[in-house]
Amino acid sequence: MCGLCGVLGVEDHWTDTAASPAVFAGRKTPRTRRHERQRRAVLANRVLAFYGMNLSDWQGTRYLLATATGRTQIIDHLAALWPAAAKMAKTPCDPLDPALITSLEADRGR
Repeated sequence: MCGLCGVLGVEDHWTDTAASPAVFAGRKTPRTRRHERQRRAVLANRVLAFYGMNLSDWQGTRYLLATATGRTQIIDHLAALWPAAAKMAKTPCDPLDPALITSLEADRGR
């Protein structure tokens, strides 16, 4: 099946819901679902950079996971991200890896 056919008619995953319903209403500058998805990608990218990968929002329905060498994979939702990242990296992507935590803390200090 083509990539587009796989996107049509798929229900939202729980990881795509807003942290707070107030996110979408009652704000001076209301955020959109797309904005929330992009923010999640930014946060995931802080971890993925350690493994030489990048995540981007794809059409507001999926995510695109890419390596520094150009390999890409479409990810349905964030719950599928870490298994896909580990497969692409050919090593476990452990968010509790002490080296990763040290790297994140160093980035925060800049």
